[in-house]
Amino acid sequence: MYYWVSANPSDFAGTPPQRRSGHSAVNIGKSKVVIFGGLVDKKFLSDIAVYDIEAKQWFQPECTGSGSDGHVGPSPRAFHVAVSIDCHMFIFGGRFGSKRLGDFWVLDTDIWQWSELTGFGDLPSPRDFAAASAVGNRKIVMYGGWDGKKWLSDVYVLDTISLEWMELSVSGTLPQPRCGHTATMVEKRLLVYGGRGGGGPIMGDLWALKGLIEEENEAPGWTQLKLPGQAPSPRCGHTVTSGGHYLLMFGGHGTGGWLSRYDIYYNDCIILDRVSAQWKRLSIGSEPPPARAYHSMSAVGSRYLLIGGFDGKTTYGDPWWLVPQEDPIANRLTASPPRNIPESKEFAFNDDFQPQLKESQTEKFPFSELQRRLQISISSSSLEIVNEFEDRELLEVASRLAGENVSTNSLAIETIRKHWRKSEPNMVKLKELGPLLRDYQRLIYRHYLERSASAQTSGFGEHVMYQFYHVKNATQLRMDDIPKLLAEYKQLPI
Repeated sequence: MYYWVSANPSDFAGTPPQRRSGHSAVNIGKSKVVIFGGLVDKKFLSDIAVYDIEAKQWFQPECTGSGSDGHVGPSPRAFHVAVSIDCHMFIFGGRFGSKRLGDFWVLDTDIWQWSELTGFGDLPSPRDFAAASAVGNRKIVMYGGWDGKKWLSDVYVLDTISLEWMELSVSGTLPQPRCGHTATMVEKRLLVYGGRGGGGPIMGDLWALKGLIEEENEAPGWTQLKLPGQAPSPRCGHTVTSGGHYLLMFGGHGTGGWLSRYDIYYNDCIILDRVSAQWKRLSIGSEPPPARAYHSMSAVGSRYLLIGGFDGKTTYGDPWWLVPQEDPIANRLTASPPRNIPESKEFAFNDDFQPQLKESQTEKFPFSELQRRLQISISSSSLEIVNEFEDRELLEVASRLAGENVSTNSLAIETIRKHWRKSEPNMVKLKELGPLLRDYQRLIYRHYLERSASAQTSGFGEHVMYQFYHVKNATQLRMDDIPKLLAEYKQLPI
C-alpha cells in the first residue's frame, strides 16, 4: 500500500521551486534532484532548483558558464529533454514562446557550470515534447517530438564523449509519429508509451526499440508490446519513473470520450512490472493530488516526489510525496477504523491502517466538468454505508426503471440491480452513477466486512481488488472507470 501525502515545511529546509509545468527533473545519482526550466502564466523559466536528498534541503545554486548569447546557461524554455549521466545534466531543445529550440547544453553539477555544446554528425532538428533516456553511462537516445509543423518519429543517439549525433536507421514496423510521450531505457530496450500523434489522437500504445547496445550486435527494430493486466488509458504529458523492478506511471491527459473536444487529466498510478511483464494498479490508501500533466515525478529512495504540473486551468506548485505505508510521512494521515478490503497480491501490504479521505477538489475530475456542462446533478456519496431502503436516489431511479407494475421498494431495487448486471457501460445513465457506486460499496461491505466480523477474522482467503470502494462520490470517476466499475459490480453477490 502506498499513500499520497502533501509535503509540508518540516519535510525539508529551503524553498521548493515555484509552481511550473513543462519543466525537467533529473536524479544525479542518489544525492540530488535537479529541476530546470518550465512554464508558468505564459512565462518561460530558466532557473535551477536542487533538492539535496541527504541534507533534505532545497537550494538554488549560483551557476556559471555562458553560451553564444553571453547569458549564463540556457535561455528560458519548457518541454525540453533532460538526461543525467554521472554528475552531468544534458539539455536539448524545448520551446520558448512559439519557437522550437535546437540548442544543446550540459550542466556540471559538481561545480554548477553550464557549457553550450557543439555537436556534429546527424544533428536533430529543433523540437519540443520529445523524450530521451540514458543508454548506459555514455550515450543518450532521443525519440520523436514536434517541430512546429509535424509530429516526428526519428531516433537519435548521442555519444556524450565525442558529442557525435547519429540518426538511427530502423527498419520494419514503426510507431506513429508522436510527441508528449515517455521514453524509458529498461535493460537493453527503450520503452515508449503514449503521446499525441499524427492527426492529433492521444495514444495508449507501448513500443520497445532494440539495437541500442553496441555489444549486442542487434539490428535496430521496433516491437509493439501488448501486455496483460490493467493497462493505462491513452495519455500524453505523463511521467514514467523507474523504481526497482517496476516502472511507475502517473498523471497525463487524454481525450474526454463523450466530451471529445475537452481533455481530461489523470491522477492515477499504474505499475509496469518488469518481472511479470504486466500492467497493475498501484494500491493507494489516500486521496491523490489533483489530476495534472507535464509535471515531474522523481524517485527519492523509497519515496516519489511530485513537482508542478498543469490541469488545463491551474499550474501547480505544491510538492507531494508518494510513500510506502511504513514510511514515517504516512503517519501524518489520521487512521480510521480498520477496513480490511482485500487488496491485490502484488502491491498491497497486510495492514489494517486506512487513512480518512479528505474532502477534495472534486472540480478537478472529469465527471464534475461533465455535470456542469450538461447541467445534470450527480449526488455525493459518502463512505458511510447506508441501507438501500434509505438511499432515496437509488429508490427514485429504481422506481422509475421498474414502472407501475412493481409495487414494493424491494422489487424495484431487485429490478435495478438486474438491470445493471445486464447493462453495457454505454447504457448506464449519468443519473445512475451515484446510486450504482453506493450500491457497489454497499454490496462489498455486506459481503466481505459483515461476514468477516461475524467470523471474527481480520482477513480473507480470497484476493480481490476493488478499485472504487473508497471513492467518495461519483464526480471522482473518470470516463474509463465506468466499464471497470460495472465489471466489478457484476461479480458481487447480491
